[in-house]
Formats: sequence, C-alpha cells, structure tokens
Amino acid sequence: MPADFNWAIGGEAGDGIDSTGKVFAQALSRAGRHVFTSKDFASRIRGGYTAYKVRTSTDKVRSVVDRLDVLVALTPRTIEENLDELHEGSVIIYDGERTTMADVEIPEGMIGLDVPLKRLAEDAGGAVMRNVVALGAACEATSFDIEHLDSSLKKHFGDKGQSIVDNNKQAARLGQEYVRDNYPDADLDYDLETTDNDYVLLNGDEAIGMGAIAAGCKYYAGYPITPATDVMTYLKGRIEHFGGHVVQAEDELAAINLALGAARAGARSMTATSGPGIDLMAETFGLVATSETPLVVVDVMRSGPSTGMPTKQEQGDLNMMLYGGHGEIPRFVLAPTTVNECFWKTVEAFNLAEKYQTPVYLAADLAMAVTEQTFEPDAFDMDAVEIDRGKVVDEETIEDHQTETGGFKPHEITEDGISPRAFPGTEGGAHMSTGLEHDEQGRRTEDTEMRVKQVDKRNRKVETAREREDLSPREFGDPDSDNLVVTWGSNEGTLVEALEFLEEENVDVRILSVPYLFPRPDLTEEFEAADEVVVVECNATGQFADVVEHDTLQRVKRVNKYNGVQFKADELAEDIKATLAESQEVEA
Repeated sequence: MPADFNWAIGGEAGDGIDSTGKVFAQALSRAGRHVFTSKDFASRIRGGYTAYKVRTSTDKVRSVVDRLDVLVALTPRTIEENLDELHEGSVIIYDGERTTMADVEIPEGMIGLDVPLKRLAEDAGGAVMRNVVALGAACEATSFDIEHLDSSLKKHFGDKGQSIVDNNKQAARLGQEYVRDNYPDADLDYDLETTDNDYVLLNGDEAIGMGAIAAGCKYYAGYPITPATDVMTYLKGRIEHFGGHVVQAEDELAAINLALGAARAGARSMTATSGPGIDLMAETFGLVATSETPLVVVDVMRSGPSTGMPTKQEQGDLNMMLYGGHGEIPRFVLAPTTVNECFWKTVEAFNLAEKYQTPVYLAADLAMAVTEQTFEPDAFDMDAVEIDRGKVVDEETIEDHQTETGGFKPHEITEDGISPRAFPGTEGGAHMSTGLEHDEQGRRTEDTEMRVKQVDKRNRKVETAREREDLSPREFGDPDSDNLVVTWGSNEGTLVEALEFLEEENVDVRILSVPYLFPRPDLTEEFEAADEVVVVECNATGQFADVVEHDTLQRVKRVNKYNGVQFKADELAEDIKATLAESQEVEA
C-alpha cells in the first residue's frame, strides 16, 4: 500500500458533497492522520459536477496527486471525471439501485462495491443520510475504525440534537455492515493506520479569520463573494467575543469605505473580497494610501477576468495588487504560502499596516482558501503573536509633533517617511485628512514644493520597510543546485512535494518561495548563481515571472497553469523536468 491514501466523493452540486468530505476529513484528522483536501465545484447552487478529495497519511501531506484509491460515485459522471486517477485495485462505491447508476460499468481491474445507499439511509431514518452510509462503507473498505467517524458526526450534527447524531451513526454502520456481509472475498488492500497525534484541521479562509482575531482586529466589513466569504463567516460569531464587529455591506465599495472609517477611528480593520471586488475597491484604496490609514485588504483570487470562473483556481490578480489604482500608491503585498501561514501573515499584515500607515494586500487564492489541512496545535501559538501599532503618540509626546500654534501634524515630513499617529480622543491630536494632496497638518494644498515632499515621504516608507523588515524567501531543496525554481502563494506545498518525484528522476532543484511580493526580496544573486531559473505560477502570462525578470534583468523559464485547477505534485514535477530538459536541448 502507498504511504498516502486518496479518497474522493463526487456528484452534483446540492448532493451534500462538501459536508460529507469535511466529515470524513475530520474523522481522519481525529484519528491522528495528516489530511490535505481539495475541491472541484461548480458556481451554482444545484447541478453541475462537484467533488471533494481527501489525501491522507501518517506523514505530512502538502498537495494533491493524480491518484484515487477509493471513490464514492453518486453519478456516472463522477467515474468518468476521475477515470484517469483511478488505478488497478481502486475501490468504487456506488448505489446500483439508483436509476442513473443501474448500468454503471466498473473499469477492469477495479473493485465495485454496489451499496444501496438510499435504501439503507431510509432504514436509518432518512434518505438524506445516503452519503453517511457511503462513509460507513468506506470505513469497512479501508479497515478504518468507525468510532473516529462517530466523533466527527457528533461534531458536525451535535447542534441538531442527539437523535440526529444517533441516526447518522446508525446510517454509517449500515453501510459498514453491508460491505462486510456482501463482499467478504473482495480484495480490499487498504488499512488506514491511526496514531495518537492531535491535529488542527482548517482551511486558508479560516486561518485568515483566526489571524485577524489574534492580531486584534476589531472591525470587519465585507460583501459575500466566492471564495472569500468564509473569512466573514468564520469571524461572525467569534470576533464579537473579543470586542469586535462584523458588518455585511451592500457591496464591495461600501465594504472598504466602512473598513476605512473604522480604521480612521483607530480600530484595526479589515475587508476581504476576490478579483471583481478588488476592481471596485481600487478608488478607495488610493484614498487609504493618501490619507495614510492602516488597512488590511484580503484578495482571495479566482479565475478571471470579469465574473470568470468563480469556483476555480487562478493567481491572476498580481498585477492589480501591485499596480492597481490611479496615480502612484505605496502599498504592501503579502502572499501566504501555506494554510497556517495565512494565520501568521494576517497578523503581520496588521502590524505592517500600522507601522507604515499604509494599505496592505493579503494575497490568497481559491486553492488555499478552500483547502483544509492538518497542523500541530503549536503551529498557531497565540503566545507568539506580537502586536505593533506603530508610531502612536499620546498626550505626553504629542507636543513634539505640533505646529507653533498647537496644530497636530499627522502627515509630518520625517526621515523614514512615517508620520506620528494620534488616535481619536488624544488631547491635541485633532486633525483632518482628505483625498486631496495636503500639507503636514492634512490641509489641502497645491503647493508644488509640498506636493513633492509628501509624495517622496509616502514612497520613502517602502524603502524604510526594505531596510527594517526581513523579506527573505523560504528555501527548499538542494541549496547547491544549478536549477532554481521560484514560486509564490499556494504553489509552495505542491512544489515541495514535487521534490520527491524529481529526486526519483535524479533531478535536483533549489526552490525559493516568495511570500513578500511588494516590497519583495532582491533575487539577483540567486538568479546569477543558477544555470536555469523556472518560475511556477497559476496564471497565463507569468505575472510574477515578468516582475522578477524586471528586477534581475535576467530571462526565466515559465511553468504556468490557468485551466482553473491547482497544480498537482506529480504533474508539476513532470512540467519542471520537461522545462529543464528543453532548456538543455536548446543549449546543446
């Protein structure tokens, strides 16, 4: 048996695929196994193919691969869609009593378990539990202790009453018993080992929400948009316990304006959206920067442009985050590279926003947002969270930043570009800021000398950050390799796992994963030391490749994927290998 195990359930939107997958992923996590999930879902409420895949192992797993060991097929299309990932010995669980599944043919070499999911669910209390019957069948097929599933079912259905929990447990056991009694001679060569380890299971959106709370966020304004909505739903019902508020605005324009207002009032404030919302927020983003207001804006990217494919993966908003908005706008752009780093980079985003009094983009994407992954609890050590509110002045120090007549200077010209900040209510700190160019007190001006000073001051904050902040990339692989692979965002985990496949092919590479997109590290020395440089990203034009070529004045090779599906480790390894081989052939 392989070291990792891959399970999936597929059907149509509205078939409860997502909740079923979460229940099984939680059961595996509670059994002390590492989990990495992925979703394929249509942008509609009902209809359209949707699937939930779980990769699990007792070792850390960081990506999906092109292999399925057990597939719960609720529709014939589920088998068709996953045929390339099924292999000899794969188990397919289906309900042959359903009209649409009656003529299903199990591919040669695979094991079909025809389980009357609906009928058994009705015996347990209702047809709605047919997916839970399938989970029980999967437990039997993989020798997985069903008590772990019980625990997950209790967590999922506990707020609906004990009778609902008991019915679901019964449904799972009926599925387990049916496979045990009717397929005693089936060659089910799977045995899911359990451990005593304790893991946290969460996705990127949840980690961002948790990071916001840990960072002291007190105000969140947002408008529902896939795939960023879960940030808001995570915060709602939680942030209130820490003195915070969540507001669902009427649109994205209102959301960022509300968040800006809260930030001006002194609260740590945030909004989250996806590409179309970033377009709408661009005008206010400039106001945030010009008024030097700390604000965190989360962009959970999806396939574009326009409405695009709302439920599909892409990293196509980089140029918008780097350059979007009229005029020249200083900003920070952070890109978490893992689910747990979503937590830490959110904390860091709030600190950077207040230290440099500038807007901060936190760049996530669909693959990271919806992916659930296991982590040791100490990966989110709240005692390690540090809060830095920046250059805040109080009644004792504000005199150093006032005019001769006692006017506060919120846009004071300073050597590092960072002006003093006074929270509302600070005696002597009354001031006004607008979107117009202003002098040190925030009063509108068209004075050419002051204009130059204010523009230079705002831009100087970025240079100060380059000097003060550690913008280093994360490094993996062979540090002495002549082959350098560079990536950003959620591709890191897949790329790290691809190393194993590359090592099997005797291909050595050095990996740099860049979490700081602006300001970003200078990679010139690393590029000059390499014979080949390959940039991996999920967009068509190679937006980050363009950026690093501009920085280093060196051409790079590109591995791009933009079909709406995230990279898979084995697939990415083949793409990198082929790209390096092609370069060597050209040189020869």
